[in-house]
Amino acid sequence: MVSLVYLSVAGLTLLCLFQSGFGFSLEPKGAPSVSALSDSNESRRSFFSTITTTAAAVASGISSPLLTALPANAVGGASKVGAKLAGYGLPPLGRVPDGFSPLLEVYGKGKNRFPILVQFAHPITWVVVVPSNDVNGEDGTVQAGDYGKGDTATFYLYDGAGKVKDLHEKPQSFYETAIIKAISQKGDNMYQSFKVIKSEKVDNDGKQYVIADFKYELLTGAGFIVERRGVASITSQGGAVEVLWTAVTNQRYKKMEATLRDITASFRCYADGLNLSDEIIKEAEPDF
Repeated sequence: MVSLVYLSVAGLTLLCLFQSGFGFSLEPKGAPSVSALSDSNESRRSFFSTITTTAAAVASGISSPLLTALPANAVGGASKVGAKLAGYGLPPLGRVPDGFSPLLEVYGKGKNRFPILVQFAHPITWVVVVPSNDVNGEDGTVQAGDYGKGDTATFYLYDGAGKVKDLHEKPQSFYETAIIKAISQKGDNMYQSFKVIKSEKVDNDGKQYVIADFKYELLTGAGFIVERRGVASITSQGGAVEVLWTAVTNQRYKKMEATLRDITASFRCYADGLNLSDEIIKEAEPDF
């Protein structure tokens, strides 16, 4: 009886959503993405409708493209992120846009990297990826995205730049280099026609950040050229320069611009004065 009730609730919820014009598409089996919310400036009503649909799908056993779980070692959710920040003695979590979820993760838990605490908010339906660790160290980065659509937010550590004491005094060519380093991790032959369109210097919690709009052409392995637009946030904490860069296809930029700006505006990096030793993955002791 309970199952029948849950199925009825799910069916009615889905019927209401389709009648109201709200739709979602299922990704191909095995794809690492979920459907994004219908609009980056979505109202609270649409957001809670999405949550209702997801809950109904869980109750009925229906596979929903809206079901996304954070990796076990990532901290998500406003209350958990806020508590974690307070535990470190850091500034409280700021406003989280409607339809977004905050993320707090340590990049650099492995022996081959130094730790950086990374914080940003992302659309609640985006899939989160965090670095992997094994006996050889850490690999990968902190990233969130709707990969089926090509919408991504990716953290990059530019350690070759070292510590920059006055980021706002750097020429625009410095910001260009930092973003190029970030988007070309798979090789310089993967992009062309890169350009920083504009940059803005901002202060977040007493730290210097630079918000930069950019565009480039992605060269795919299949020989296609994909025009992409993005927004990046650049800062320098610890002994390096950190970049959170977001990008979408040129065709989706008008719809997604506000979302990209919300993501980059929420980006924070912490390193100086933090004791992250408890986050570091300890090497296993030899078994004699």
